[in-house]
Amino acid sequence: MEKIASFCVDHTKLKPGIYLSRQDGDVDTWDIRMKLPNAGDYLAVPALHTIEHLFATFARNSEVKEQVIYVGPMGCRTGFYLLTRGLAPEAVIRLVQQSYAFIADFEGAIPGASEVECGNYREQDLAGAKAEARTYLPVIENWTPEQMEYAH
Repeated sequence: MEKIASFCVDHTKLKPGIYLSRQDGDVDTWDIRMKLPNAGDYLAVPALHTIEHLFATFARNSEVKEQVIYVGPMGCRTGFYLLTRGLAPEAVIRLVQQSYAFIADFEGAIPGASEVECGNYREQDLAGAKAEARTYLPVIENWTPEQMEYAH
């Protein structure tokens, strides 16, 4: 079998940030990397789950919601994938910045976190999600399209 694209990225050189992971026709997959790979510090599952709910809710209600296809966590717990269609790199950066600012300041009931709406609704951590978002925001505060390419 051929190696999939995400396994071809040198994770020893990968730093937190926002990267274009792959392009499939008109669909772009963005690597929203929050944690340094293989450094022993990963997103705790309850916080990751809450970030997923809040990130997806914000992105799918944003001004670019028609271009947002998917938001989901990485199995390695170092970040998220954001799939978009027809969204310029500057708009992706802005969406991620706005999403994480929303998460960092969120108060109230977590969207979609009920037994009817979610398959694991009890495993949520709003305080942890907010703390992780606050840690990530300075990383992406001045992110530019030129930084969206993986280091070689």
